[in-house]
Amino acid sequence: MSLLSVLRSGEPSLIFAVIFSRIFVVFFCLPVHELAHGWAAYKMGDSTAKNLGRLTFNPFAHLDLFGTIMLFLFGIGYANPVPVNTRNFKEPKKGMIVTALAGPGSNVLMACIFVCLYYVVLLFPQNVAVLFILSFLSFAASVNISLAVFNLLPIPPLDGSKVIGFLIPSKAYFKILQYERYIMIALLLLLFTGALNTPIALISDWLMKIISFIPNLIYNLVV
Repeated sequence: MSLLSVLRSGEPSLIFAVIFSRIFVVFFCLPVHELAHGWAAYKMGDSTAKNLGRLTFNPFAHLDLFGTIMLFLFGIGYANPVPVNTRNFKEPKKGMIVTALAGPGSNVLMACIFVCLYYVVLLFPQNVAVLFILSFLSFAASVNISLAVFNLLPIPPLDGSKVIGFLIPSKAYFKILQYERYIMIALLLLLFTGALNTPIALISDWLMKIISFIPNLIYNLVV
């Protein structure tokens, strides 16, 4: 949903919800995602991100101006990717796979935390404040799951493609990278048209059910 269409609706609650949700993604979810990439790379032997000051929760160290504008206007955006030098990895293949998975992994971890907090808050007597917190926690969990699923798609330049790139022959991967610019344009078109919404939503819902299973089971035992 574009911000312009939301503003045209004239509904204050919807406008607030959309703006707040995108601020949350830009200033929290995306920075943690990029920090996870940099931290994993550092642990695997590459200090490039550390030397550039990218091992920080400071969102301004990770923001990309165009990516941020896109996210606010169209709901589709990105942060400044953490630079990685695979030649510094002790084990290049393992290092790149771990680094690529760290970003989506951080989103899954955040989703687990938000889901657990959701069921803890659910134990409190419901009032306006509690309902607001529950709505926020539910959104925070779902948006992190969606980010994880989206980034794991095996499409350049997403994280999933980097994992696949080290599992297939190098010649085939470099051949794919020659068309990365065109693949990126096609990916943006798929996002703008909403063609990826259904498959991402289906996988996200399935993953959310798995994450929620144990917290929900404990909640039902308690109440």
